Amino acid sequence: MSSFTDFKGKVARKPGFFAFSSFNTRVTRGPASVLAPAALAVLLSHCSPPQDTPAQQTAQAPVSEAPELGPGVDADNMDRSVRPQDDFFRYVNGGWVEQNPIPADRSRWGSFDELREAAEADVLAILREAAADGGDGREPGTLTQKIGDMFTAFMAADAIEALGAAPLADDLALIDALGSHEQLLEYWAGAAEHRRMAPFGYSISQDQGQSDQYITAMSQSGLGLPDRDYYVSDSERYETIREQYVAHISQMFELAGLLSGDEALAAAHRVYDVEHRIALGHWTRVQNRDRTATYNRMTPDELATLAPDLDWARYLDDAGLSGIDALVVRQPPYLQYLASFYRDIEVADWRNYQRYHLLRMSAPYLSSAFVEAHFDFFGRTLSGQPEMRSREKRAVNAVDSVLGFAVGQLYVERHFQAEARERMDALVRNLLAAFEVAINDLVWMTPATKVEAQAKLARLNTKIAYPDQWRDYDCLQISADDLLGNMARANRCEYQRMMARLGQPVDREEWFMTPQTVNAYYSSTLNEIVFPAGILQPPFFDVNADDAINYGAIGAVIGHEITHAFDDQGRRSDGEGNLRDWWADLDEQQFRERADLMVAQFDAYEPIEGMNIQGALALGENIADLGGLTVSYQAWQRSLQGQPSPVIEGFTGAQRFFMGWGQIWRIAFRDEALRQQLITGPHAPGQYRVRGALSNMPEFYDAFDVDAGDEMYREPAVRVKIW
Repeated sequence: MSSFTDFKGKVARKPGFFAFSSFNTRVTRGPASVLAPAALAVLLSHCSPPQDTPAQQTAQAPVSEAPELGPGVDADNMDRSVRPQDDFFRYVNGGWVEQNPIPADRSRWGSFDELREAAEADVLAILREAAADGGDGREPGTLTQKIGDMFTAFMAADAIEALGAAPLADDLALIDALGSHEQLLEYWAGAAEHRRMAPFGYSISQDQGQSDQYITAMSQSGLGLPDRDYYVSDSERYETIREQYVAHISQMFELAGLLSGDEALAAAHRVYDVEHRIALGHWTRVQNRDRTATYNRMTPDELATLAPDLDWARYLDDAGLSGIDALVVRQPPYLQYLASFYRDIEVADWRNYQRYHLLRMSAPYLSSAFVEAHFDFFGRTLSGQPEMRSREKRAVNAVDSVLGFAVGQLYVERHFQAEARERMDALVRNLLAAFEVAINDLVWMTPATKVEAQAKLARLNTKIAYPDQWRDYDCLQISADDLLGNMARANRCEYQRMMARLGQPVDREEWFMTPQTVNAYYSSTLNEIVFPAGILQPPFFDVNADDAINYGAIGAVIGHEITHAFDDQGRRSDGEGNLRDWWADLDEQQFRERADLMVAQFDAYEPIEGMNIQGALALGENIADLGGLTVSYQAWQRSLQGQPSPVIEGFTGAQRFFMGWGQIWRIAFRDEALRQQLITGPHAPGQYRVRGALSNMPEFYDAFDVDAGDEMYREPAVRVKIW
């Protein structure tokens, strides 16, 4: 089971958030029902590890001697009425926040969203052209035909409207036929292949314990609300959300013509009760961060002993997994808990649970009544988003979800600058050299552990921009008049691709995000950092800006991903990607003392009254922010080769470096989206990523004369110094 750490945060069908974090979830560029490792933001091409030593790499790094280049900072985005010593986020981004209200069809708006909007427009042009192409490119089976017909199918609003819930008839009939708990288990076994909801699911991904092979991983699932906390919190706000959720379930039953009136409402309450019972057994997100606790390798017989109330032999056989000799159970107590009670719930209630989730997962591809009801709850209520996105924009997301790499291939050909890849490669090499020095200088790491850390760093692989080999979509048939069928076939294609991994060598060239994605990630099992073409644009990376800005922005992003190899979870894997504790007890003790300071700092931030950041949940990302920014600053200093950095438009190089960091986190949230981020997100909101990291860096204090009494000031004794 691979573990991936991303730079920006979630990118699925729910609102995403900036940040870097480690977790497993559903494939973000494929149909939602196939469980697999989450991989956020990757560059579209693979770069082999550099053959030069870090010392040689440093000599090759570009020298910052280009005062003629623009500063890379738009002065109109700043708010100079705010002192940088008091609120650096507002100082750099206050003008932007005032001039850029959140669009009505968004739950938040920031630098990531601006780039996604631009990429979306570029992709839309590709889709329109493919749909209009009447030439040889539209021959059946070609990528152009598949892309064009998928777009056409989504845009066929009148035809979809006329169908209503009719496309679900066969699936509803399957649910109607569930007459026993044994048949229910068989239904759950087909969840991955057929886009069904189930209270647990499996994926085939890289084995954390033996990174040269794939393994089946079993994980908790089954909730319609974003997180267990929505079911268990005694907050009045979440009690209201639960009531609205029940009303939404009832509405969906009525729209589908399954139930009506009091009968629909009563069934909705019972569906919620099923989910509430499931939620009580779910592990928290902090628990799920622990890569050791979630790695429980066992045989199928041991699984049957663990949770004997479920017929595991039958389940694995129905799922096509009868031949496996081992699997990983991520949350063993949850499976025990589920197995102990699932027969206590009447089959009729399980049927309504399955009916609702079929409707929920299908609603975006059905008639307008379903689309609007789905958006009203998941968009307006949960995220505070006033308006639905246009049909064309939703079509872009739909096509991207099933043909993302095919679209990405065309996107790269039209919109990616090769120069960006070359400069990124130089930046990465210089960052790796700086990390080699930084590891040697760590005061809390013992000498033997430093040797292991250097070995892991030397094996770190880098992928930039786009894959060398594009994904094959031969298994996928797309029809211009069958939207929901297209989604089902795409899911089945992804399922087949996933299942084909069993028994095969690990594909180390695989990408888990498309080129047009605006993000980046670190994979602990592949020990690689990946940067997509989508993020290699201003404000993250500007080929026309001077090095100070780029090192503060994309350099810190690179450093962030490298740091994940050595954060509280990433360090649990060695250079081969195997889960192995290679730290001494003293390393762990001294690291934990510093990490606890970081947890306490972020626990104290209160973005919304009564809701604080979860410092333990965001720990890995906050360590990576501070570590990445610190080592990127060192790398920038090394790149100067002893020469002074020019003053540009009144700002010193050091000031521009920190401004580069500050502006990539410009962001504004709607309150509901921010609440959801604080509960579910492993990343702090952007404002606090700026304040938190910089308030721990002496270099920032020097650059802006921060002193006691300033709001950005922390006493030296409580500043975090890891890197």
